[in-house]
Amino acid sequence: MNKALLSLAIGGFGIGLTEFVIMGILPDVANAFSISIPKAGHFISAYALGVVVGAPLLTGIGSKWAANKVLLGLMIWFTVFNTLSAFASGYNSFMVLRFMSGLPHGAFFGIGAVVAGKLSKKGKEAQGIAIMFSGLTIANLMGVPLGTYLGKHFNWSISFLMVGIVGVLAVLSVKFWMPLLKQSSEVNFFKEFKIFKRLELWLIILLTTIGTGGFFAWYSYISPLITDVAGHSKEMVSYAMILAGLGMVIGNFLGAKLAERFIPIHAIIIILIFMVFCLSLNTFLASSKILVLVMTFVIGIICFCISTPIQLAIINASKGSETLGSSLNQSAFNIGNASGAYLAGIPIAMGYGYTSADWVGAAMAATGVIIAFVIMLLRKSKFKEKSKTQLSYSN
Repeated sequence: MNKALLSLAIGGFGIGLTEFVIMGILPDVANAFSISIPKAGHFISAYALGVVVGAPLLTGIGSKWAANKVLLGLMIWFTVFNTLSAFASGYNSFMVLRFMSGLPHGAFFGIGAVVAGKLSKKGKEAQGIAIMFSGLTIANLMGVPLGTYLGKHFNWSISFLMVGIVGVLAVLSVKFWMPLLKQSSEVNFFKEFKIFKRLELWLIILLTTIGTGGFFAWYSYISPLITDVAGHSKEMVSYAMILAGLGMVIGNFLGAKLAERFIPIHAIIIILIFMVFCLSLNTFLASSKILVLVMTFVIGIICFCISTPIQLAIINASKGSETLGSSLNQSAFNIGNASGAYLAGIPIAMGYGYTSADWVGAAMAATGVIIAFVIMLLRKSKFKEKSKTQLSYSN
């Protein structure tokens, strides 16, 4: 069982590596294809679009097969297209390959989260999900800095060959370590989509998109925050990214502990309130060379605490179609990625400085808190209505 969870973590490592390493080697890719850096940024968007499209589509298509076979197929897909990305000849081919590489991302994490919960001991489901997401956090701590270094000092394509190698390891581990499992869903493919009628599901998706967008508002502009605001050299950015990655590793397992101690929605509220506080505080401390690094570590912890509780929240809200709901949350994460970076860029473009991105992030996290309270009120209203119905029936 531990090996099965480890196989999910290896897959998560590969996904985290391909999603974030492109940000570190973007200038090198742009130079190789003779395009501008803003145009090269389309490669990031293409991957995110692949996640958004692929999460519900591939989860629905694979719902009738055994979960272990679906996970294996997703990892094979991931490995093939990421490896082919290393041999892209130009802008158009790389755009297509980035989109194709992103398609299995949401489905793997979505199905994997449900599987991790089932493979864990009763009451330890959050820890199982955290083990899977640990691959993503360790990728940010070790894989992305290494991939960025190799891509910059040798050739950008080496970074994607590295992803391909990790993909092969993930395929082998899922093949030999994942036990035989039941089909991903017992529900008819079209009946799966009945969960879209649930208001709470939509609210959690909105919460994920806006609330976690606060993290991406900060993380997208961490490089100029370190150099232009704090006054560090460009070399320090790599070390700051490692600090953030270390914080994410710690935060991932801390979030699992919070999800075990509190119900998921309560844990989410606590985390988002801390996120609002830390991002706001960072606007005042970012000019200090020492404190900006301390806050980079702390914010990394706080922001990644939310991954497991929010995944559990949407699984609980998707009863009967857990894998589809779980994968939809991955789409929401990636929409949050894009929206956080976009919204934070607006005040920066208006001349308010790079710390304004943190204010945007704090505002998005605060909005997430409000949505979480709305979800609690909705549940309270449903509980009262159910109690009245039961009382009426008993009378």
